[in-house]
Amino acid sequence: MNEGQNTLTLSIDGDPCRVPVGISVAAALSLCGDDRCRLSISHQPRAPFCGMGVCQECRVTINGLRRLACQTLCQAGMRIERSDDE
Repeated sequence: MNEGQNTLTLSIDGDPCRVPVGISVAAALSLCGDDRCRLSISHQPRAPFCGMGVCQECRVTINGLRRLACQTLCQAGMRIERSDDE
C-alpha cells in the first residue's frame, strides 16, 4: 500500500491486518494473503465466487455475526473469523 493512503486495521482469525479504507471484507481477505472464507462439509476451502452475495461461498463471522464477506465493507477494529466446520 502507498504511503499516505488511508488505511484501517482489522483482525482476521486473530491476526492484525492493515487494509485500505472502503474495501470489502472479501478483498481484505485476499490482500492479507488467504482469501479462504470457510471449509465446506467435505473440508474443501471455499472463497468468494460471485462477488454479489448470491453464491453464499464467502460466509464469515464478523464481530460475532454471520455475514457475507463480499457484501460487507471493512471497518476499523473489525474481527473477522473464518469457519472450519461448515
